[in-house]
Amino acid sequence: MTIKDRFKMIMDREKLTAGAFAESIGVAQATISHILGPRNKYPSTEVILRLHQRYSDVNLEWLLTGLGSMSNANGNEGTGLPTEPTINGEIEYPLFAENAVNAPNSTEEYENRKETPLDTPRKAQKEPVKQEIIYKEQPVRKITEIRIFFDDNTFEIFRPEK
Repeated sequence: MTIKDRFKMIMDREKLTAGAFAESIGVAQATISHILGPRNKYPSTEVILRLHQRYSDVNLEWLLTGLGSMSNANGNEGTGLPTEPTINGEIEYPLFAENAVNAPNSTEEYENRKETPLDTPRKAQKEPVKQEIIYKEQPVRKITEIRIFFDDNTFEIFRPEK
């Protein structure tokens, strides 16, 4: 299943057209058309985050990879799938989660750090750009001859009378 199919499933669940779906997540209709179109353009991170922000019950992992269930609210109970994300049957914790395995090393207060301002750039006075338009009179042009070429490889020349 591609991300295009997952977008279509969300649209079907919400009973929205491509235009209404685009409007609901705050993107241009052309963006959704490109994603759903035959070229299979992958949506940008911004589009995915807007969709997830608007439809927060949609499982982000499912949206990105197709793994798990479509909705966070449904859970995986009764499906035979684990309810926690796992790797090789073991529960996987977020990278920086605070738990017994990944307990914080110290309870010290972090020192307050102050920002130091950079030197402010000096604004150089810009001189205004002066544009000057010069109109030059061109001499009157006169037709000196007209040539007409025919499909039998002949031609005629016409010259104005003086």
